[in-house]
Amino acid sequence: MRAGVRIAIVLITGTALASCSVLGTSKNKTDTGGRKGGLFGSSKAVTGIGVNSFLWRAALETIEFMPLSSADPYGGVIITGWHSDSTAPNERFKATVYILDTRLRADAIKVSVFKQRLDPTSGWVDVAVDPDTEVQIENAILTRARELKIATLG
Repeated sequence: MRAGVRIAIVLITGTALASCSVLGTSKNKTDTGGRKGGLFGSSKAVTGIGVNSFLWRAALETIEFMPLSSADPYGGVIITGWHSDSTAPNERFKATVYILDTRLRADAIKVSVFKQRLDPTSGWVDVAVDPDTEVQIENAILTRARELKIATLG
């Protein structure tokens, strides 16, 4: 993996995790309206990222072999750049990971994978991706997220 991509992932993950502790709530705080609760006056806990932090970290770790194009920890979207494996240089893949919930649930993650094949006359051409590929990546992210959660409990 390129050093720049690895640094970006570390910075984004570190920022997201640091934000969790900075934006945590305290029941002793009072907002300007006199309500007790969190940073924004709610009695609900406010987190630094808008999605489940275990899913977020697991998603970044699972797709770290692909170049990171953008990552939004508040909206829960990770977009990679195109990646070609050295064993198949005429194919390339791109992925988008959507984290849809603050809870660690199977339906809180959605992965979309895009594939292109190099055509000698047309250049890169979109081709169908086996839907099982997306499910396998989702399962890998869920497995890693559960491992991360268990590690924090123990």
